[in-house]
Amino acid sequence: MEHLVFEVGLAVLLMALATFLAHRLKLSVVPLLILIGLAVGPHVPKLGILDLTFTDSKFIIDFMGRLGMLFLLFYLGLEFSLGRLLRAGHSIATAGIIYIAINLTIGLLFGWSLGWPLQEVLVVAGITTISSSAIVAKVITDLRRSARPETGLILGIIMFEDVFLAVYVSLVSGIVLYGSTTISNLAASISITVMFIITLLGAGRFSARYLSQWLRTYSEETFLLFIFATLFVIAGLSETLGVAEAIGALLIGLVLAETDQMARLQRIVVPFRDFFGAFLFFSFGLNIDPLALGGALQIALLAVLLTITGNFIAGVIAGKIARLPANAGVNIGLTIVSRGEFSIVMASLAQSGGLLALIQPFTAVYVLALSILGPIMTKNSDVVYRALDRTVRLPHFRLTRKGMVKTSANPGHGDEGPSHQDPP
Repeated sequence: MEHLVFEVGLAVLLMALATFLAHRLKLSVVPLLILIGLAVGPHVPKLGILDLTFTDSKFIIDFMGRLGMLFLLFYLGLEFSLGRLLRAGHSIATAGIIYIAINLTIGLLFGWSLGWPLQEVLVVAGITTISSSAIVAKVITDLRRSARPETGLILGIIMFEDVFLAVYVSLVSGIVLYGSTTISNLAASISITVMFIITLLGAGRFSARYLSQWLRTYSEETFLLFIFATLFVIAGLSETLGVAEAIGALLIGLVLAETDQMARLQRIVVPFRDFFGAFLFFSFGLNIDPLALGGALQIALLAVLLTITGNFIAGVIAGKIARLPANAGVNIGLTIVSRGEFSIVMASLAQSGGLLALIQPFTAVYVLALSILGPIMTKNSDVVYRALDRTVRLPHFRLTRKGMVKTSANPGHGDEGPSHQDPP
């Protein structure tokens, strides 16, 4: 314990090196943070004060990772406000339902085929269903695809997933952590969750103007302390009520996004999100025995294949319903295939509930694979479309002033013209 500060400093240094490499290699930082967490730990020999086992500081690293999960979901709430969600429209709701239905069904069938108990099946389905908002948003920005017609639908699906996540995590946490397995207990758990969500969002929706006026008068120091106090109190209260604390953080972010202080909030929160968020992924890797990964490799790779297939099908269907160009549907499916923070949240829930230990290495291999493959497939989605278009006759649409008009397929050209090209 005498070298506690030094150990935490070493952890931060390792995370800084991981982010440096990620930026240099133009990769998502999530897999590298998990990898560097896997590389150190109890299996590494101790050299004097250079203790890369992090035995003494592990509880601090885990707690800071817990804070990272709160800041991450709080920021997502700020980014995807309740008002934007309500204005999203019918097409986003339809696409979101299709996406969730396909991927959740695949996840449930996958867990059931492994012969796992109900609690493990529900957790694995959650791990394989929810995309990584952080990776998806970063890839769209890095590839400069914000001008594409399908990008709005992609972001809408991500918002829909956030709402589904709030309900699903709350439901599963009630079963895994609090044993709400009977119909009456399950109904009570769902009722508490729904009432908590409706009450908090309803209060925030109707008090946004007053909150704006109140927050506007605070100095930077008071503003910062008040926001963090609200975040931690609401997250702690939600946990007390049997709702995952991460969901409390997400909800309070959605509420505060309705105020006119959103830009100020984002400016203040981003450094904390990045700093503590790095601990979340690092601590996840630190808690996994790399020698046990081999046992999860085969089923994790099978889950990766199923996820890619399910996402591709869901993206093509969503694009067709929205009457987007054929390659836009392919791009939707491949862009939202990345998995990251939300899969780790579900795996952490399984760890807290004492479920099968295999879920942790399974999630590590699964997230690592898709957080690396996802950005690569997104970057090459047009190549995938052209290869598919040469073998399968896909419906083509052309953007006109009257909307999308179906045209004959042209296998020689993967792009349908300037309607979905990025600006130079």
